[in-house]
Amino acid sequence: MRDVAALLASLPTGLWVAGEQVPATGGRTFPVHNPATGEVLVEVADASAADGALALDAAVRAQKDWAATPSRVRAEILRRAWELVIERRDDFALLMTLEMGKPLAESYGEVTYGAEFLRWFAEEAVRVNGRYTHSPSGNGRILVTKQPVGPTLAITPWNFPLAMGTRKIAPAFAAGCTMVVKPAAETPLTMLLLGQVCTDAGLPPGVLSILPTSAAAQLTDPMFADERLRKVTFTGSTGVGKLLLAQAATRVLRSSMELGGNAPFVVFADADLDAAVDGAMAAKMRNTGEACTAANRFHVDNAVREEFTAALAARMRALKVGPGHLDGTEVGPLISEKQRGTVISLVQDAVAKGAVLTTGGASLPGEGYFFEPTVLADVPADARILREEVFGPVAAITGFDGEDEGIALANNTEFGLAAYVYTTNLDRAFRVAEALESGMVGINRGIISDVAAPFGGVKESGLGREAGTEGIDEYLETKYLALQ
Repeated sequence: MRDVAALLASLPTGLWVAGEQVPATGGRTFPVHNPATGEVLVEVADASAADGALALDAAVRAQKDWAATPSRVRAEILRRAWELVIERRDDFALLMTLEMGKPLAESYGEVTYGAEFLRWFAEEAVRVNGRYTHSPSGNGRILVTKQPVGPTLAITPWNFPLAMGTRKIAPAFAAGCTMVVKPAAETPLTMLLLGQVCTDAGLPPGVLSILPTSAAAQLTDPMFADERLRKVTFTGSTGVGKLLLAQAATRVLRSSMELGGNAPFVVFADADLDAAVDGAMAAKMRNTGEACTAANRFHVDNAVREEFTAALAARMRALKVGPGHLDGTEVGPLISEKQRGTVISLVQDAVAKGAVLTTGGASLPGEGYFFEPTVLADVPADARILREEVFGPVAAITGFDGEDEGIALANNTEFGLAAYVYTTNLDRAFRVAEALESGMVGINRGIISDVAAPFGGVKESGLGREAGTEGIDEYLETKYLALQ
């Protein structure tokens, strides 16, 4: 593993504007912490509204030439960026573990997954198609073409510092859009390193700018009001997403929102329970549970509920918790003391209302923001944990009788991002999957994210889709030409 001090010393820590590091206006900085220890890793430049204006200026200047750049050239730059990320996988993986806390093995998995968006959209860049048809009335021809939306603001979260960036950057560049990225204040280092890699791959100055900040609204509010900004893409909580949509509405700004989730994990009596427990561990504990697709509510047929609960609790109890860089660590720290406090509050509320604490339920002593993998059984319907996104290593289990009740419980939420179903009955699998109010459904599998599949939700879980063949459409406008 690379020396930590050497890696941190080699990183860009300024704002990334027009292909190079620049200091923030006034020289302001803010600290980036290691959640496993609480220590400061480095200080990074703290962007202000003035810096946002400079980055948007650069994006606007670059937009015309970038849109006119042949799609094959854009594709080759994305392909080269993919190669460079893979070449520097050790740096990216260690960096994500340091600033976000996830186990190193999971960080390597994110490098592979996050880099793949660059390769996938390099291939999609040359496949933006229109159509030419005769008008049904016979009075002309219809030509439909697609053009880049234009300068875009991307706001990315802390839980997947690389993948949530590449999932936005890659389709935007493939479509011919320039982009300004505001990474999460907790995890700006991975995105800054990606900016350097994109420049090394040949990305022209101004196409990508990266603005870490400790005051997000002060940076982004003026950008929302600037008529030159043509689109915003955001991944984060539903509450913040609603505020951004309200801002975007004042200018009818093109928006795509990947928001919160409260995923149900439905286990029917005919499920393969060993497979269901394996899937539950994957769906719940990926990224220490800090994922919008994480299974939060486990609805299990009462005929197998006790057996499933005992097996899941045994697996959770056996997990090794610790700093992500240590060998054998399976569960890292939560991102912050505030997030750990949220998890504690949800667990305490459920227990106070009658839930049975089967395993875990407490913070771990010492430095860092660690919390025990936890299983709650017999969770009552009025517990907050069934309504609120947990974002932590806690599984809440309830029982049901019959398919209709299982579906009703799963759909009893304002969210609709991901859902999981375990059954060996193929007819039931399709019947339930179609009835679930969710943008994505895992059938007998606990990991559903795939670069080739559209990612997104319904209800209050968002607007639009990322990845798949659909992902590039979020950065394209459709234009109709009427020909005589």
